[in-house]
Amino acid sequence: MDTLVATWVPAWTRRAKRRVIQAPRFWFFDVGIVNELTHRSTLAPGSTDFGAACEHFIFMELRAHATYSPRGTGLPVSYWRTASGIEVDFILGNAEVAVEVKATERPTTDHLKGLRAWRQEHPKSRCILVCRAPRARRSENGIEIIPWRQFLRSLWRNEIHAG
Repeated sequence: MDTLVATWVPAWTRRAKRRVIQAPRFWFFDVGIVNELTHRSTLAPGSTDFGAACEHFIFMELRAHATYSPRGTGLPVSYWRTASGIEVDFILGNAEVAVEVKATERPTTDHLKGLRAWRQEHPKSRCILVCRAPRARRSENGIEIIPWRQFLRSLWRNEIHAG
Protein backbone atom coordinates (compact mmCIF):
# COMPACT_ATOMS: atom_id res chain seq x y z
CA MET A 1 0.00 0.00 0.00
CA ASP A 2 1.31 3.45 -0.92
CA THR A 3 1.05 5.86 2.03
CA LEU A 4 2.39 8.88 0.12
CA VAL A 5 4.64 9.60 3.11
CA ALA A 6 7.82 8.62 1.28
CA THR A 7 9.08 7.29 -2.03
CA TRP A 8 11.97 5.27 -3.40
CA VAL A 9 14.13 6.72 -6.17
CA PRO A 10 15.87 4.09 -8.27
CA ALA A 11 19.58 4.15 -8.93
CA TRP A 12 20.80 4.66 -12.48
CA THR A 13 22.44 1.28 -12.98
CA ARG A 14 23.41 1.24 -16.63
CA ARG A 15 27.12 1.79 -16.57
CA ALA A 16 29.84 2.36 -19.08
CA LYS A 17 33.04 2.44 -17.03
CA ARG A 18 32.54 2.89 -13.30
CA ARG A 19 31.07 0.43 -10.81
CA VAL A 20 27.78 1.94 -9.64
CA ILE A 21 25.66 1.65 -6.51
CA GLN A 22 22.40 -0.13 -7.30
CA ALA A 23 20.40 0.52 -4.13
CA PRO A 24 17.47 2.96 -4.39
CA ARG A 25 17.33 6.15 -2.30
CA PHE A 26 14.54 6.79 0.17
CA TRP A 27 12.90 10.23 0.26
CA PHE A 28 10.22 11.42 2.65
CA PHE A 29 7.50 13.40 0.92
CA ASP A 30 7.38 16.01 3.67
CA VAL A 31 10.69 17.37 4.95
CA GLY A 32 8.77 18.40 8.09
CA ILE A 33 8.62 14.72 9.06
CA VAL A 34 12.39 14.49 8.75
CA ASN A 35 12.82 17.67 10.80
CA GLU A 36 10.65 16.24 13.56
CA LEU A 37 12.42 12.87 13.58
CA THR A 38 15.85 14.53 13.76
CA HIS A 39 14.75 17.27 16.21
CA ARG A 40 15.81 19.94 13.71
CA SER A 41 14.14 23.30 14.23
CA THR A 42 15.93 25.73 11.91
CA LEU A 43 17.73 25.56 8.59
CA ALA A 44 20.60 28.02 8.58
CA PRO A 45 21.94 28.93 5.13
CA GLY A 46 25.36 27.36 4.66
CA SER A 47 24.59 24.39 6.89
CA THR A 48 24.50 20.77 5.74
CA ASP A 49 20.80 20.64 6.66
CA PHE A 50 20.07 23.67 4.48
CA GLY A 51 21.80 21.99 1.54
CA ALA A 52 19.80 18.80 2.08
CA ALA A 53 16.57 20.82 2.23
CA CYS A 54 17.41 22.53 -1.10
CA GLU A 55 18.06 19.15 -2.70
CA HIS A 56 14.78 17.83 -1.27
CA PHE A 57 12.86 20.83 -2.60
CA ILE A 58 14.19 20.33 -6.14
CA PHE A 59 13.50 16.58 -5.92
CA MET A 60 9.87 17.19 -4.99
CA GLU A 61 9.47 19.54 -7.98
CA LEU A 62 11.08 16.99 -10.33
CA ARG A 63 8.85 14.24 -8.98
CA ALA A 64 5.73 16.40 -9.28
CA HIS A 65 6.65 17.34 -12.83
CA ALA A 66 7.27 13.72 -13.82
CA THR A 67 3.95 12.69 -12.26
CA TYR A 68 1.64 15.50 -13.37
CA SER A 69 2.99 16.44 -16.80
CA PRO A 70 1.04 15.44 -19.88
CA ARG A 71 1.97 11.98 -21.08
CA GLY A 72 5.39 11.93 -22.67
CA THR A 73 6.69 15.22 -21.27
CA GLY A 74 7.57 14.23 -17.69
CA LEU A 75 10.98 12.62 -17.28
CA PRO A 76 11.32 9.81 -14.70
CA VAL A 77 13.79 10.55 -11.89
CA SER A 78 16.70 8.38 -10.75
CA TYR A 79 20.11 9.12 -9.21
CA TRP A 80 23.69 8.03 -9.93
CA ARG A 81 26.39 7.09 -7.47
CA THR A 82 29.60 5.20 -8.08
CA ALA A 83 31.24 2.79 -5.66
CA SER A 84 33.99 5.39 -5.20
CA GLY A 85 31.43 7.98 -3.98
CA ILE A 86 31.00 10.17 -7.07
CA GLU A 87 27.35 11.19 -7.29
CA VAL A 88 24.81 13.11 -9.33
CA ASP A 89 21.63 13.93 -7.45
CA PHE A 90 19.13 13.35 -10.26
CA ILE A 91 19.18 11.64 -13.63
CA LEU A 92 16.12 12.48 -15.73
CA GLY A 93 14.67 10.15 -18.31
CA ASN A 94 17.00 7.82 -20.15
CA ALA A 95 20.11 9.84 -19.22
CA GLU A 96 18.84 12.88 -21.14
CA VAL A 97 19.56 15.24 -18.25
CA ALA A 98 21.80 15.10 -15.17
CA VAL A 99 20.99 17.54 -12.35
CA GLU A 100 23.16 18.34 -9.34
CA VAL A 101 21.76 20.58 -6.59
CA LYS A 102 23.96 22.78 -4.40
CA ALA A 103 22.69 25.41 -1.98
CA THR A 104 25.63 27.70 -2.69
CA GLU A 105 25.41 31.19 -4.17
CA ARG A 106 28.96 30.85 -5.52
CA PRO A 107 29.47 27.53 -7.28
CA THR A 108 33.04 26.35 -7.78
CA THR A 109 34.60 23.70 -9.99
CA ASP A 110 34.45 21.31 -7.02
CA HIS A 111 30.62 21.52 -7.12
CA LEU A 112 30.79 20.18 -10.70
CA LYS A 113 32.79 17.02 -9.90
CA GLY A 114 29.87 14.59 -10.19
CA LEU A 115 28.55 16.16 -13.37
CA ARG A 116 32.00 16.07 -14.99
CA ALA A 117 32.31 12.34 -14.16
CA TRP A 118 28.79 11.69 -15.49
CA ARG A 119 29.57 13.54 -18.72
CA GLN A 120 32.62 11.31 -19.31
CA GLU A 121 30.27 8.33 -19.54
CA HIS A 122 27.28 10.14 -21.07
CA PRO A 123 28.64 12.88 -23.36
CA LYS A 124 25.24 13.63 -24.95
CA SER A 125 23.54 14.21 -21.59
CA ARG A 126 22.57 17.76 -20.66
CA CYS A 127 24.35 18.56 -17.36
CA ILE A 128 22.89 21.18 -15.00
CA LEU A 129 24.00 22.51 -11.63
CA VAL A 130 20.99 24.05 -9.84
CA CYS A 131 22.05 26.51 -7.15
CA ARG A 132 21.38 29.88 -5.56
CA ALA A 133 23.69 31.80 -7.91
CA PRO A 134 22.31 35.19 -9.02
CA ARG A 135 22.48 34.43 -12.76
CA ALA A 136 22.88 31.55 -15.20
CA ARG A 137 26.17 30.74 -16.89
CA ARG A 138 28.15 27.83 -18.36
CA SER A 139 31.28 26.29 -16.93
CA GLU A 140 34.42 25.95 -19.04
CA ASN A 141 33.32 22.42 -20.05
CA GLY A 142 29.73 23.38 -20.92
CA ILE A 143 27.95 22.43 -17.70
CA GLU A 144 25.00 24.77 -17.17
CA ILE A 145 24.85 26.61 -13.85
CA ILE A 146 21.26 27.74 -13.33
CA PRO A 147 19.60 29.62 -10.44
CA TRP A 148 16.92 27.45 -8.84
CA ARG A 149 14.01 29.75 -9.75
CA GLN A 150 15.03 29.82 -13.40
CA PHE A 151 15.46 26.03 -13.38
CA LEU A 152 11.94 25.52 -12.00
CA ARG A 153 10.41 27.90 -14.56
CA SER A 154 12.15 25.96 -17.34
CA LEU A 155 11.10 22.63 -15.84
CA TRP A 156 7.41 23.52 -15.72
CA ARG A 157 7.59 24.96 -19.24
CA ASN A 158 8.92 21.54 -20.35
CA GLU A 159 12.23 23.09 -21.43
CA ILE A 160 14.43 20.72 -19.41
CA HIS A 161 15.40 18.06 -21.91
CA ALA A 162 18.51 17.00 -23.74
CA GLY A 163 20.52 20.05 -24.74
